[in-house]
Amino acid sequence: MLELKNLRKVYGKNEVLKDITLDVRDGEIVSVLGPSGCGKTTLLNTILGITDISGGQIIFDGEDISEKPMENRGFNIVFQDYALFPNLNAYKNITYGLRNNPDISTEKEVDELIDLLNLREHLSKNISELSGGQKQRVALARTLVVKPKLLLLDEPLSALDGVIKESIKERIKTIAREFNLITIIVTHDPEEALTLSDRVLILNKGTISQHSEPDEIIHAPKNKFVTDFILNQLIIKRDNIFNLFGMGECHA
Repeated sequence: MLELKNLRKVYGKNEVLKDITLDVRDGEIVSVLGPSGCGKTTLLNTILGITDISGGQIIFDGEDISEKPMENRGFNIVFQDYALFPNLNAYKNITYGLRNNPDISTEKEVDELIDLLNLREHLSKNISELSGGQKQRVALARTLVVKPKLLLLDEPLSALDGVIKESIKERIKTIAREFNLITIIVTHDPEEALTLSDRVLILNKGTISQHSEPDEIIHAPKNKFVTDFILNQLIIKRDNIFNLFGMGECHA
């Protein structure tokens, strides 16, 4: 389990994160949702260890890791732009992390991951030959092959659309369950957060506006910010999201 207790981050006089308390269980997907500048990227970076905290605690499996260096936390991130190596083919990208640590995953485990992400026919392709969805799956495979303790995803679906986006959503859900993996997703897209996650943390100016299951956010927003940010944006996509939660048509 990952626990954040009264987490704070201050830059000069600007308090970017204010008293953030959160727990994420093994196998659970939690999305951190909010507008630009709300603190969600800073929160991701503090968990990963890129950014130091100004107060509070980060606890993982009962151990306080607040001061532990990033390289010793055993977490991994899939960036928005995938950060793949253009000079390596898909297979070499996937197995890159095993070059210095070949015993982390067996050949059978690598093969199973390749099949889980439906990448076998693309292994010999150069990165430039892959579609956006294929690049995203290669980035996921490269991260998972080194068996991270916690998976962080930064806007994982922002460059995708339609059927490809839905396919990646399902694969992320499968991976979280299959590997019993704590998964935290940073996104600005309410539809993405509500359809992908077990719980959603909504940030506004560095504070938690609501932390609930998607159904509760849809049916019982806790304040005006949640209503305005979530529901007003979802009206644009109401045929998809509101039908999913059984609300019928929503009127502004």
